[in-house]
Formats: sequence, C-alpha cells, structure tokens
Amino acid sequence: MEVADGLFKSYDIRGIVGEQIDPKVCYHIGKGFASLMSEEDANLSKIIVGHDMRPSAEELVPAFIEGAISEGVDVIRLGLCSTDMIYFASGIYDSPAAIFTASHNPAEYNGIKLCRAGAGPIGAESGLYEIRKRLGDGINRPDLPKGAVRSEEILDSFVAHVLGFVDVASLVPLNVVVDVANGMGGLVVPPVFDNLPFDLELMFGELDGTFPNHPADPLNSENLIDLQKKVKILKADVGLAFDGDADRVFLVDELGHPLSGSTTTALVARNILEKEPGSTIIHNLICSRSVSETIEKHGGKALRSRVGHSYIKQLMAETDAAFAGEHSGHYYFRDNYRADSGLIAALLVMQEMSDKQVPLSSLREEFDIYSSTGELNFQVDSPTDVIRRVGDSFSNYDHDLMDGLTVSTDEWWFNLRPSNTEPLLRLNLEAVDEMIMTKELNKISAYLQEFIPPEAKDV
Repeated sequence: MEVADGLFKSYDIRGIVGEQIDPKVCYHIGKGFASLMSEEDANLSKIIVGHDMRPSAEELVPAFIEGAISEGVDVIRLGLCSTDMIYFASGIYDSPAAIFTASHNPAEYNGIKLCRAGAGPIGAESGLYEIRKRLGDGINRPDLPKGAVRSEEILDSFVAHVLGFVDVASLVPLNVVVDVANGMGGLVVPPVFDNLPFDLELMFGELDGTFPNHPADPLNSENLIDLQKKVKILKADVGLAFDGDADRVFLVDELGHPLSGSTTTALVARNILEKEPGSTIIHNLICSRSVSETIEKHGGKALRSRVGHSYIKQLMAETDAAFAGEHSGHYYFRDNYRADSGLIAALLVMQEMSDKQVPLSSLREEFDIYSSTGELNFQVDSPTDVIRRVGDSFSNYDHDLMDGLTVSTDEWWFNLRPSNTEPLLRLNLEAVDEMIMTKELNKISAYLQEFIPPEAKDV
C-alpha cells in the first residue's frame, strides 16, 4: 500500500491524522510490527499497546491492535499512558511495545513509537523501515488463529519504579510547579508527588489532546512563559515543564530562569556518579562541553554519541553506561531499561537540591559556564553538500564527522548536521564567552548564507 511521504521518521512514525495516518495505515503497521517481532523471536506471545490523550487514538489504536492480533500475537492494552510508562511496561513484561503519540506536535498529528522487548530501540536503521516495507504486502494466513486482547493497569507499579530512583526519606520539603500542558504528565505526575514531601502546583493538568492552553513543547521557550510566571508568583523552588507524552522535561529555577538540557544532564550525571563512582556516562555531541567536563571531574567516563535515542540506547547496552543525556531534554537510565524518563531526571535534580541544601539557581552555577546559540536552522538545497564544503573550509581545525560536522577549538566549537526530516541544517555553537560566540556565529552564518535559496531568504 502507498504510505504518505514523511510518515516514517528516523525514530518513530508521525503524521497528520486523515492525511498521512489513518486506521487503514495503522492496521498494516500493527500487522507489520507483529510480523517482524515474531520473526525475531519465535516464542513471542504478546505485545503491549498504549496511547496518549489525543482524540484520534480512539480510531487509530483499535485498527493497529486488529492488525497485530491478525499475526497471532496477544495484545495487552494499557490505555492512557506516558511514553516512559510504555518503556517500563516493555521492560517488566519483556515484550515489544507501541504507544500512540505525536509527542510535542500539534493536535492534528498522531504517531507511533515502537520498541522491542525490554524497551530495546527501533529506529530507521533498526527495524522501522523494515516495518514500512511490510505494509500491505498481501500476506494473509487464514489458518493462523487471532491473538487475544486484554486490558491491564500498571500505573501503581510505574510510580513505585520511579520513586525507587530517589531516597524519599532524605528529601526536604519543596514548592514545585509543574506544567504538563494538558499532556500525559497529568496522569503520572500527581501519583508520584503524592509520595513526596513536596507541595505540588499542577498547571493545565486536564488530559486534552487539543492543547487548549499552549503547545506541549517545552523546547520552545515561548511555551515556558506560563511556568516561569507561576514560579515567580508562588515563590516556588523549582518548575518542571513536560512535553505531550511526558518523556521529556525542562526545568526552571526559583528565579524563573530555564535550565538547558545540557545543564540538567550535568546535574543528573553528578548525582549518578556520587552513587556509582567511575560509571560511564553518555552525552550526545550537541551537549555543552561542561557535560563531559563535569563527568570527568567527578570521576566518570564520558562518551559522545550521535543525536537520537536508538544510537544512545545501543551505546548504553555496549558500554553498560549508567546514564545518558541529550540537550533536547531526553534522559536515559540503565536501571530504567536504558529508556528515557523526564520524571526520573526531575526527581534526581530535586534529590540534588535536597542533598546540597542550596537553591537551584546556585546548584546550576557549576555547569552554566559557556555561552551557547542554542539550535539554529538554515534552509539549504543540499545539506550534505553544504556540510562537505563547510568541512573543507575548516579542515585545518580539529573536526570529526560522527553526526554531521563538529569543529572544535579551545575557545569554541560547533556542530552542523542535517535534519532527519526536512531540507535543513541544524547549527549548535558554544564558546567560552558571549563575545566569541557572537563573533563565530556571525562568521559561520555569513558563510551559510551563500547556500540558502533566494526564496528562503525572502521568508
């Protein structure tokens, strides 16, 4: 069958409901997923299925399940759950899993994140495109009995699992504001906080996949404004902002200033290393230089990774890394089946605040020592060709091609890599101070302007 362009991404499946993703497509994806998992494991008996709060799940999820059970496997249906809940379920059931979510995308989108048993990653190069190839291949086995479907609840078990990452008895009372943006954080945050000595102020806690208040994308600073205001009004100790499926989190200190994903990664890494001296910690290559410096300063082994969960999870498995962090707000834990959980990361930061007995604005100072541009996008006709030509221009500098082009000096570094879904180049640049950062950004931006199509410059 025909599949809409752009539906299958590098790490998941995501598209506009009715245009790119519909029940028919979901039926065949469920069938293809169950077929591939059955081939990989002859003893496969079940898969796990959950969904977020988007209204379109009502028609998409049953179609996916029907496709899966047509391959003879049973389905455990969890109903509403966050993405880190589905990874937990995949771990405790030791079964492949799927969750219907479009994460931070607008309401008209939906999608599917898939994993192997034990929350093993599935990406473009590790099964996702193989599933796409199987769609509508016409294979039907009428002699194969359909699998059964049953519903189960795992929220209580998930809450207990998350709480196991902190020493609850050692936590001090904190005032915490949490903006879940009408996403799945509204399901998982309250029962976790019910067990903690924290005063919780929950913002936009109603599950509503139309996102009536603001988009569930905390990476966009505009979507943090409500949280920042509330933190300052209530004189809270910390603010947390979750994305739509609650696997990512961004923090705001008591002054209302956001922490980057890199700063949170460094904070959590230090906490992990205090408990597990000498551990391997992974960071992706667009994290601040302060992350690797923090890991090494506290006796850990720092490893760079390409951007993306499938690469990070594979590297964690190969190295037995205790923790990994991405600048985008994904935080992975070995003891969480190497899967990411914003909720666990947030609790560990608050554990640090309790242990050190200092406000978050002071706690972050050790790590906020560089000036960064954040991620900037440049529309070009041929990202790969532009990267090659930029690489030629910086060939006299230390550089590597692990994921796009990374060029490094003692005073600054930048990474230029292609988007996985659009004709864009993504630039991240960091320097020892703002003056040098601005100077280098102006130079690189001027160079990249040569490759931007005229029509894009006019936008």
